[in-house]
Formats: sequence, C-alpha cells, structure tokens
Amino acid sequence: MRLQRKKGLYEKYVKRALDIICSLLALIVFSWLYLLVAITVRIKMGKPVVFKQPRPGMIDPDTNREQIFNMYKFRSMSDARDKNGKLLPDEKRLGRFGKILRATSLDELPEVFNILKGDMSIIGPRPQLVRDMVFMNSEQRMRHTAKPGLSGLAQVKGRNAITWEEKINWDLKYIEKISFLRDMQIVFETIRVALFRHEGISDGEHVSALDYGDALLQAGKIKKEKYDALLAYETQILDEFYKQK
Repeated sequence: MRLQRKKGLYEKYVKRALDIICSLLALIVFSWLYLLVAITVRIKMGKPVVFKQPRPGMIDPDTNREQIFNMYKFRSMSDARDKNGKLLPDEKRLGRFGKILRATSLDELPEVFNILKGDMSIIGPRPQLVRDMVFMNSEQRMRHTAKPGLSGLAQVKGRNAITWEEKINWDLKYIEKISFLRDMQIVFETIRVALFRHEGISDGEHVSALDYGDALLQAGKIKKEKYDALLAYETQILDEFYKQK
C-alpha cells in the first residue's frame, strides 16, 4: 500500500517558508532563554546539555518508508544507573528540574534546529519513537505523510493524558486539511496549554506515556510473538540508520 495523499498549496509552498522565518525569529528573540536553559542544564545535570534521539519523519515516496532523523531536545533526565550499570526507570531519573523543563516544554526548544534543517515543521503530528512507529498499521502511518511538528493537534487535545488511539486519530484529523488558519489556531492553543494549563505531560500513571507497543500488549490487543517481532524490526531500522551516520 502506497502511503500518499494530496497536498494543498499552503502545505506545498508556504508552510516551509513560514517555518524558516519563524524559527530564525525565535532563535534571535529567545537566544537568552536558550542560553539560560543550556547553562542551567549543564550545572544541574552535566553533559550532554542537548541529546539526540532517532525519530520517524516523513514517508519517502520512493521507498514508502519513514525517513529517520535525529531529534534534538534539552536533557531532562539524569544518567543514574543501578549496580549492574543499567539505567534506572524514568521515575528515578527525572528530578524536580527535569519535571519543570517538561511541564513548560522548555526541553523542546532545540527542536527549532530540526525545523531549520527541514526535518520538522512548527505544526504537525509529533514525531514519536521508532519503537512506536513499527506498531502502527498502514492507516495510522498516514500521519507520516505530513512533516512532524514541534506541536500538533494531539498535543493541544491532551498530549499524553489521552490514549494512543485518540492521539493518532487527532493526527489523522489534522492531515485531512492542513491550512494556515488551523496551524495558527494550534500555535495559540499550544501557548495557552504550555503556559497556563501544564496538562498532559504524563498519562497519569507514568512519568512518560507508555510506548505504543507496550500499551497494545498491556491491553491484550497484540500477541507477545508479534510484539517481539516488531521490536526486532525496530532494532533493524535503527541499525540501518546508525550505519548511514
């Protein structure tokens, strides 16, 4: 199944120009904030100040597969490990400062460089983990026919406080008609949510939402054999990505 859809003039020609202009303005106007957060992260948690993580981008029409890119974020968790050298659970590694970064979305600031590079857009479906992508069916992967965004419709409708199915459905609703007006509405709603409501950072039970595959397995919607096979596929995708770097 070829994962393609028709795109309007705004998405084809205008959206990218606005992304570049707005990102450059953000870097200029908020350079002091970037510097302040970077210095504080360095003092509180040490190096690296910014970490990168592979995420699925837009689907390449030639291969019909998502293009993987490194997404940048300010570090919000420590590298605390147990006696065997294994990283502790997120709950143990996310301190008070990290929680503030996430609650205010300040950890997302470095993604402006992904926007400038063309990996992301200001508004679009949030780039999930590669691990989440491999558990999506063809219909759900249609969300990847749009450039992933710093914020999106799912983020202003509940972020991690809503179910995976709801998140993906909001993303699919967004790509039905991508327009300047809708993007502006999401921008203003994102600011309101980030500054005044601080909601949806977690799913209510975990510091971060469950991975999609784990949520499916927990709900009995996928068998363990398929779960393991898709995790192996994720490893294959990431191995290919790292070999190209």
